[in-house]
Amino acid sequence: MFDNVADLLEKIRLGEDSFLELKEVRFAGLRVNAPHRDSLADELAAFANGRGGVCVLGVDDSREVLGVPLDRLDLVEDFVRQLCLDSINPPLAPVIERLTLPSSTGEQLPVLKVDVSGSLFVHRSPGGYFHRVGSAKREMAPDYLARLFQQRSQARIIRFDEQPVPGATLDDLADHLWQRFASARIQDARDVLLDKLAMARPDADRTVRPTIAGVLMASPDPRRWLPNAFIQAVAYRGTDVLPQGDAAYQIDAQDISGPLDAQVLAACHFVKKNMQVFASKQEGRHDLPQYDLTAVFEALVNAVAHRDYSIHGAKIRLRMFADRLELYSPGAIPNTMTVESLPYRQAARNEAITSLLAKCTVPGGDQEFTGRSAMMDKRGEGVQIILDSSERLAGKRPIFSLVDESELLLVIPAAIPPGYERQQ
Repeated sequence: MFDNVADLLEKIRLGEDSFLELKEVRFAGLRVNAPHRDSLADELAAFANGRGGVCVLGVDDSREVLGVPLDRLDLVEDFVRQLCLDSINPPLAPVIERLTLPSSTGEQLPVLKVDVSGSLFVHRSPGGYFHRVGSAKREMAPDYLARLFQQRSQARIIRFDEQPVPGATLDDLADHLWQRFASARIQDARDVLLDKLAMARPDADRTVRPTIAGVLMASPDPRRWLPNAFIQAVAYRGTDVLPQGDAAYQIDAQDISGPLDAQVLAACHFVKKNMQVFASKQEGRHDLPQYDLTAVFEALVNAVAHRDYSIHGAKIRLRMFADRLELYSPGAIPNTMTVESLPYRQAARNEAITSLLAKCTVPGGDQEFTGRSAMMDKRGEGVQIILDSSERLAGKRPIFSLVDESELLLVIPAAIPPGYERQQ
């Protein structure tokens, strides 16, 4: 916002409004004394809870450019970054830019421009929940706050995965990733096609932007907008997690990012690489893997397709132990389903994502993980495949459970039969 100095100067000349806040910076020894930490956190959170805005540090309320001492720019930037992490929940990640502006005497003085985008989430700061009304922040009335939570949660009329992503542009979607969903028979313009696929939607200003589903399926790095849209995979030697620092107990670890289909396949390769394969000593050697890879594939597809992306700070966690595989997926079970009814009922939290996964092909070399060419078949058979295939292999049935009503846990027992020796 206000991307060049001329626009910013003109905005400062006109004074504070819904999109601009000016703050003088003062110091007490080696710390920032003003603006007050909590007050600034409230201002920045108010921007994020609205349509975004810019705070300029080094300009006072009378629009006079006072600047920030050059040797203290690092101190002020650290001050802003830290309060965005510690005093605002969920944390903010504003764009902080150093630039110079002319004072009333014509001297070029350093200032910090803090650019906050409208957020996908509702942010609480030390004073409560604020939004911007003209040139001032105001605490949200209960009914306003309830509406905002509804608009920015999975419960809203427009599903969360179809919400436009603030600050993202259609150029942030890689051509080779979104074009794979385009039919050769349809000659629609890019924005029209992406809108039909629910990969783009107009925002409040009528600017067409990628949706959550769009960045998750067609951007090379969705974590740019959704920092926790990845799979954290860890393989352990034993049957438990030892205290952090015992590196020898951890066989392998990987943060798996990228488009959702790429995350699924990379996680399958992680499991294949780290699972044990046993060999029969009997005549006519037979190899037995710990896990049925088709079941693992279905579990991972379900995790990326049905997790709740509106929960800030939550990621999919894949844990491999000597006797089991654990897969944690953020979010409670949607609608009126229970863990007992998972094999028998269907409910899609993310309709756009599941539709795109159904159109997404599995490369030939990775079809060992599944008997079909598409990432998702949408027939609702995935859970039953996980249960039946794993039970045939291990002799034990996988278990689904809810953790604190906010995370779905799947535990797949490992196959370790007697009469087999571990391959080296």
